[in-house]
Amino acid sequence: MLLDKLREKANTLPLTPGVYIMRSRQGDVIYVGKAKALKNRVSQYFMRGANHTFKTSRMVQNVFDFEVINAPTELDALLLENTLIKKYKPKYNILLKDDKGYPFIRLDNGDYPRFSVENRREKTGRYFGPYGGRGTANAALKAVNDLFALPTCSRKFPRDIGKERPCLRYHIGKCCGVCTGEVSVEDYRKRVEQVCMLFGGKSAALEKQLHSEMEQAAQALEFERAASIRDRLHTISKLRQDNIVSASMLASADAIGYACKGTRGCVASLSYSDGALIGKRIIFFDGADSEDEKKDIESFINQYYPLLNTAPREIYLPCEIENMELTQTQLTALRGSKCTLLVPQKGSKAKMTALARENAQQELELLEKKEQHSQKTLEALGEMLNIPLPRRIEAIDISNTAGADAVASMTVHVLGKPQKGSYRKFKIKDAPPGDDPAAIAEVLGRRLDRALSGDEGFLPLPDLLLMDGGITQTLAAKEQLSKRSLSIPVFGMVKDSKHRTRGLVSPDGQEIHLSATPALFALIGRIQEETHRFAVEYHQTVRSAKTKASVLDKIAGVGEKRKKDLLKHFGTVKAISQADFDRLCRVVPRDTAQNIIDYFEGEHK
Repeated sequence: MLLDKLREKANTLPLTPGVYIMRSRQGDVIYVGKAKALKNRVSQYFMRGANHTFKTSRMVQNVFDFEVINAPTELDALLLENTLIKKYKPKYNILLKDDKGYPFIRLDNGDYPRFSVENRREKTGRYFGPYGGRGTANAALKAVNDLFALPTCSRKFPRDIGKERPCLRYHIGKCCGVCTGEVSVEDYRKRVEQVCMLFGGKSAALEKQLHSEMEQAAQALEFERAASIRDRLHTISKLRQDNIVSASMLASADAIGYACKGTRGCVASLSYSDGALIGKRIIFFDGADSEDEKKDIESFINQYYPLLNTAPREIYLPCEIENMELTQTQLTALRGSKCTLLVPQKGSKAKMTALARENAQQELELLEKKEQHSQKTLEALGEMLNIPLPRRIEAIDISNTAGADAVASMTVHVLGKPQKGSYRKFKIKDAPPGDDPAAIAEVLGRRLDRALSGDEGFLPLPDLLLMDGGITQTLAAKEQLSKRSLSIPVFGMVKDSKHRTRGLVSPDGQEIHLSATPALFALIGRIQEETHRFAVEYHQTVRSAKTKASVLDKIAGVGEKRKKDLLKHFGTVKAISQADFDRLCRVVPRDTAQNIIDYFEGEHK
């Protein structure tokens, strides 16, 4: 029997640390695990009468073979396990749905240091965060740049001081104007240090410092400066209320709460600084099992904190996990100083874990309600269109300028939610300029052919196709489906005179009005707007790149490499056109620099 063969193979394994990889009959990786002693751990799966949880029993029933990778230490096995889980995304492992990482705000080490948003702590400099998403980090950075009037342009200081006229941000008071030469290094660094205090959670000390500066300015009869500091204090107070400041603070402790419903799990991570709650992150994952709470929490920790690339000083858990010491070792290495895992039984720390568990349960219930609402909306859409439940909807839109530089976008919505990782962009290659139905036919044909050839990037096929346009676009799409003997429902998204979604049109010309059903009207409207946005953004990118290339390509001595060097150094064609001879010579030879100056001077004659 297969089970006997697997048990015999497991008994030949060494009593050393390593990782084991379970495979199905088709060769797919269905589970990855680590072990302190490979023989003991792997053989437990195939023992007769083993008391496995339901999920583990299901996994064992689907194992056809396994392989192992030996590791020097148990910690190496833990790190390798995490790497392989990310690589294979096994069916029976806990898989975090939110695997994009969590960005930081970084301060570089320049003479006039700048802040930037970074996905990883790889470069030198000071880091603040992590943030829950890039949008949050960008919002925080924009807020402090405006508040402290820091430059956001591409100019390099002190190199570019006095080289060009100040930008619009300087004239409207949003930039201190380092480029004018009126801001000393000391003054600039003072501003930066105050931002660091704000990001570092020292807003109270910063407010005290600014109060003192405001009083000194008032006593010196510098009323305009005093008023500016007063406005800054008011803004800092608002940032604290809006949680923008606290979102960037590195927590001193996290409290972990766990909840499970069906095969979906949720972890709520509540972050605390000096006992005060400063943030919450909710992480959903698949493959959960209520009987495997300890294992699920350990899997979460081993995936989540490496994404952050750091860890707090303490982590409070609702239960003890199997490899407490090993996991602490890994987290301590990430943090760069001691990280301790605790399972509090009473007191304030126990209340923190209880609150985290409550948050996890509430978030699962809220998600279920949202999905039920989405399900009902899609069921109503299916009934209205007389098709099966459209779980996966794909939409295609064409964007061009008077027929030129035509591109297409394909968006994907699953259960009503955008799946941006599945979005696709296309350049129109064969369709005549301005012929949108032909462009639709070309793009959909390419998309379907990629799927039919087995390209996983274009699978699965959708349950419903939506074309941005009327009957002609819909018929063009229908023809492509018929050529490939596919029976995917396809409809056009038509707009009213104000360019708003009006309804759907079938290939036979029947128009389905949506205004009487607000939920459907909103769903199709969101899909149409998102698809249009994605197409327009791609079109603008292509057009901008073409414009840059076409201008610089006309200049003698500027080839592909020099064109890239110029754009990398100056950022825009406009900046290149405004650069003087000496600055251009830092990037290109003297004769090419003169050609650039002659070309742009000739344009303005």
